[in-house]
Amino acid sequence: MFNILEGGVTSPKGFQAASAAAGIKYKGRTDMALVYSDVPCVTAGVYTTNVVKAAPVLWDKAVTDSDTKVRAVVVNSGIANACTGQQGLDICRITGQAVADITGDSAESVLVGSTGVIGMKIDPEKIVAGVKELMSKKAYGKEAGTEASRAIMTTDTVNKEIAVSFEICGRTVTIGAMSKGSGMIHPNMCTMLGYVTTDAVIDKKLLQEALSDVVTDTFNMITVDGDTSTNDTLLVLANGLAENPAIDSMDENYKLFRDALYYVCEYLAKRMAGDGEGATALFEAKIINAKSKEDAKIMARSVVGSNLSKAAIYGHDANFGRFLCAMGYSGAQFDQNDVQLYFESKAGKMMVFDKGNPVPFEEDEATKILSEKAVTILIDMNEGTASAAAWGCDLTYDYVKINADYRS
Repeated sequence: MFNILEGGVTSPKGFQAASAAAGIKYKGRTDMALVYSDVPCVTAGVYTTNVVKAAPVLWDKAVTDSDTKVRAVVVNSGIANACTGQQGLDICRITGQAVADITGDSAESVLVGSTGVIGMKIDPEKIVAGVKELMSKKAYGKEAGTEASRAIMTTDTVNKEIAVSFEICGRTVTIGAMSKGSGMIHPNMCTMLGYVTTDAVIDKKLLQEALSDVVTDTFNMITVDGDTSTNDTLLVLANGLAENPAIDSMDENYKLFRDALYYVCEYLAKRMAGDGEGATALFEAKIINAKSKEDAKIMARSVVGSNLSKAAIYGHDANFGRFLCAMGYSGAQFDQNDVQLYFESKAGKMMVFDKGNPVPFEEDEATKILSEKAVTILIDMNEGTASAAAWGCDLTYDYVKINADYRS
């Protein structure tokens, strides 16, 4: 249906990127990133549900809710620009204006993002100098996009990027993306910064529809530590340079675009969950044959969000009762005598609970399955046809260490 490409935000036509070491907080590493389109873009955005919203969230939402077209996104890492009052909003405008002074566009044609420590203020002189460097260095190609994806990292251990392409009426359409997120990750938009670029010609309302749709089963189904951040932002920029027939109705072309966007978002969501702070494993809960989609989602999120479940994954402990317990307090109603539970990874698959009864199993074999870098708890409810998956990670000693001295 679509091709997986090497690259990220610079893969679609007309998109450039850059990184810079502006010294916002970090020393000796890049900490600002730029995504830039040759032509103005229609946009869509999804944001944190936290009542305490960072200044960039307020700025970006005002832009994406309007008909303003966007040329660039500027992101800094190290300082979140959250809980910073009017100065925080001023920084957003200063950032946009620094780009506009070079391009001749308006400050509102620039989206902004920040990630890092809450409550610290950003030096406007460093931001302006960083923007000037970014604009002077912006370039096409995979390397520029990859460096941008690295510049937005905080406690992430790896950068996260992906690109796919597909055909619409003989025209090649490409979607590229990058994201960051490792801690303060929880559903309800989760905690992340995510930036998606596409050269598709697509109606703004349908772009927002597609984004809002795919988020519910991708980024909103990951959790690392139960904390929903102040800065969660997922943006899509579409510049139309693929020159495909316009996607302006929910036809097969829209479905193809939406499916490709879903693939991109699911890939990044799983990469973020597996890169949770201190994590050693990606932890998936997959619920099948549930009574309803909502029940399946509630139970899957409860299983991956349970600290006891996460600790069991870290210890490779075949304590299936922890997963059943998390399902039981999730709020979903079910009969435990219908439930079958399996451990699954590339090392094998094993049933450990069968319709109300434990199944005898070899501890060594269970430990082998649970010791892989990606582990699935597969739960068959045998009550319907609905399914859902959620992703998290194990809970390790290093999570506490990382967050005990995060500001230093």
